[in-house]
Amino acid sequence: MKVRNLVIVSAALLLSIQGVQAKNLAAAEEANYPVTPLVAVKGVESVYPSVAGDFMVYAQRKGGDYSVLRVSKESPDSGAYSLKPLTMIDDMRYGVAVADGSIGYVSNRMGPTSAWMWQGRGDGHVSIGNMATYRGGMSPYHLNASSNGQVWCFDSTFQKLRYNQMMNEFASPSHWELLGQQWRTYNSDNFRQKVAYKATKAGVTNDFEAPVLFTFARKNSQLVMIPNAFNGAISPDGSKVAFVRETKGNYDIWMQNIDGGDLTQLTSSPYGEFEPAWSPDGKKLVFVSNSDSAGDVRNTSIYMLNIANNGIQRLTNARSATDGGPAWLDSQTVVFHSNRDLQNPQSATSSTWNIWQLKLH
Repeated sequence: MKVRNLVIVSAALLLSIQGVQAKNLAAAEEANYPVTPLVAVKGVESVYPSVAGDFMVYAQRKGGDYSVLRVSKESPDSGAYSLKPLTMIDDMRYGVAVADGSIGYVSNRMGPTSAWMWQGRGDGHVSIGNMATYRGGMSPYHLNASSNGQVWCFDSTFQKLRYNQMMNEFASPSHWELLGQQWRTYNSDNFRQKVAYKATKAGVTNDFEAPVLFTFARKNSQLVMIPNAFNGAISPDGSKVAFVRETKGNYDIWMQNIDGGDLTQLTSSPYGEFEPAWSPDGKKLVFVSNSDSAGDVRNTSIYMLNIANNGIQRLTNARSATDGGPAWLDSQTVVFHSNRDLQNPQSATSSTWNIWQLKLH
């Protein structure tokens, strides 16, 4: 009799556990904020939206061809302007929107990579940085700018081996995964695609030397270097820069004034926070993190940080999606790229990047 009672209790416990698991699964599939595709073109990868003024700029890859496109943020599915190559070898990446319609980008047309801004009309392209950016002294990656295009930032490595690798990677078609996870550039375990990766968490060794972040003010051509920093984002008014800093395997977001003052650490989880982007009013940041997946490289979500009180809110929560490259379409709309399945965005993924949006209210 005691054995029979034990079996009955065990069966009841199993049913209870299954019920909790089913409830948790259903909760996981319910979106924190419903998402909808914004740019989805069959056979084309669309990544890293950037928004300023009335424009959205993003990068595309079709086969082995890369391009940077500008569209109206009100109608991104029509009337795209694509930057035209200027030389036989001219791969363009890291598109940045400027409020007047100008487009920032990085190109390898000079041999090494260099950062430029097309002026939004005519044929003029302005160099971003100084002579070293196109003589090979540095290799600009992850370009960003203030809304008016007066203050810019990009990161680079001074490690010779990594520098040469990055030059080759820029011109070669990337694995689809890496195309949408550019923060992996400076991590020795996951800068290349493979079957499995170490978690991004405190205590994990990174064999690459720390990259450096540069800010560049066009009004006086001042180029400032910030050590151990990358993934920079310039505030809309050009007064601050948010960036990612690695400390012994752990990635956090930091912020400081452009003039070097008020260095502040904004996040402090033991896992990874990447790709910050300022809200139009400069009071919030959206960013990418794998903190809820215990540092899983491929399982990332979008989060929002209130700078005034350091409050953090998770915005996306699909069970297996890789969300990245967030930006603000307007004060209540966040855009990002993701490998979510277009038909089942909360429960399935694909091997294609599209641009999605979510409404905060």
